[in-house]
Amino acid sequence: MSSTPADGSPFARITPSFRPEQAERMPPCQFNCATSGLVRSWIGVIAQRKKTGLTDEQAFDEAWSIIADRNPFVAALGRICPHPCESDCNRATLDGAVSINAMERFLGDWAIERALPLPGLASAPQPESVGVIGAGPSGLSFAYQMARRGYRVTVYDTHPQAGGMLRYGVPDYRLPVDVLEAEIQRIVDTGVELRLGTAVGEDVTLVDLRDAHDVLYVGIGAQAGRDLGLDGDTELPVWRGIDYLHAVNTGQRIDLGARVAVVGGGNTAIDAARTARRGGADVTLVYRRSREEMPASPHEVVEAEEEGVAFLFLAAPVGVEPASDGSLVLRASRMELGEPDESGRRRPVPIPGSALELEVESVIAAVSQEPVWEGLEELHDGGRLAADAMGWVQGDVWAGGDVRNLGIAGEAIVQGRRAAETMHARLRGLPEPELDERPPIGPDEILFGFHEPAERATPTRVPPGERLHNPGLEVTRGLTRDEVLREANRCMSCGSCFGCEQCSMFCNAQCYTRVDEAGPGSYFTLSLDACEECGKCVEVCPCGFLQTCPSSATPGPPNP
Repeated sequence: MSSTPADGSPFARITPSFRPEQAERMPPCQFNCATSGLVRSWIGVIAQRKKTGLTDEQAFDEAWSIIADRNPFVAALGRICPHPCESDCNRATLDGAVSINAMERFLGDWAIERALPLPGLASAPQPESVGVIGAGPSGLSFAYQMARRGYRVTVYDTHPQAGGMLRYGVPDYRLPVDVLEAEIQRIVDTGVELRLGTAVGEDVTLVDLRDAHDVLYVGIGAQAGRDLGLDGDTELPVWRGIDYLHAVNTGQRIDLGARVAVVGGGNTAIDAARTARRGGADVTLVYRRSREEMPASPHEVVEAEEEGVAFLFLAAPVGVEPASDGSLVLRASRMELGEPDESGRRRPVPIPGSALELEVESVIAAVSQEPVWEGLEELHDGGRLAADAMGWVQGDVWAGGDVRNLGIAGEAIVQGRRAAETMHARLRGLPEPELDERPPIGPDEILFGFHEPAERATPTRVPPGERLHNPGLEVTRGLTRDEVLREANRCMSCGSCFGCEQCSMFCNAQCYTRVDEAGPGSYFTLSLDACEECGKCVEVCPCGFLQTCPSSATPGPPNP
């Protein structure tokens, strides 16, 4: 490229040098992580434990602590998160993405077995009192982060037990109750007070809460299911998906009959279908788009198929009515996909004259969910609470989770943490945290030839027949200790030094000096005093941690 030099001559060219710089990059796993967790960091602790002098046990403890610093539900999310962190893992280009979610589950269970307390912070007691409305994943995440910063935190929830959708909306075969209770108890152990069975608007008013607390966090979730909006679906045996799952999770025996139709394509629909199948019913899931457009986790769809759930794609209900024999007739129309809608998915369009009917005993509508606003009407803006990126709503009110926008549990947890970090900064007059919006490092910047192919560790599943015979049995088994250690070694530490020593070995000028107290991301210091600008170190760095300084271009001789 050409440029005009300082002396004004237009006939000079810029010759780029190859002076290296150490620059930590954003790994795709962290970029896509629902909780914005430091995925590369905690995996690196395990993978590089021998280089840093840690035992396996010490590495597991430290890795769990890194996750729990940002997310107190390590074992829970290790089971139910759809693991978007794995979607763009650079290792997939070689032989398969790293099994991040399964490793997280192992660490969560490891910490429960060892009764590890949540990592604390060296914080003095703060004068402000904090009230939290809703004991779901977002509210409890926020409460934990505020309590460890020294605040007095009280959580109010209308239900008799804490956990929100994690307890009442996720079946036991995906998330065992004892795992959830163990992680909630750790949050309580940080000093959080739970006031359960307390309904805002009945047992306590919003005015009472504002009088008792300096700030409020609203994490009530979206625990009201929506109807199908069809004639008859409010009088006939048509369940809302979340109500059905709540009833089953609280121990109620629900007789749906022999044939059940579930309407919807999200995780709630899949959970309802699989739960009804475990109750002995023949289940058909009706979804208005194709399989590829389903928002449900793909592996959950596969498991539902294995268990005998039938799928009727590209069909939308248009009515439900009683049949002469006491059953129901669900009338539907065949659909075709048109242009994309606001969600980015192709809009389903009815096909004229394509009506079909399903004879069933029960229908479960799992199409969407809404917040329950009783007692909080003055905060209600007609749908969701409008908040800024860090969760501030207005005045003394903050919010996070499904009350702001429907999403997965990881998103609710990170919103609780960000609100706590920002609220603490404002209360103490500290700099507010900023979102890390660096782009992720891609596979074109990784030297795959440095890594030996290694098969991905994949968790096994209980056979379908055994699942249906034992409805509460957890379907997915965890990785073993040895599998976790091997899987950690598959991580390529994208964008961060992992001590491979390539730079030091190929540098003739000896610019690299080993760090006395090495650790993940920090193994060598770099001094450019004697750098020959050969660029070899950048060329051989397998993880993209070394780059050519963008500002190190030097002017060359004039062009002829």
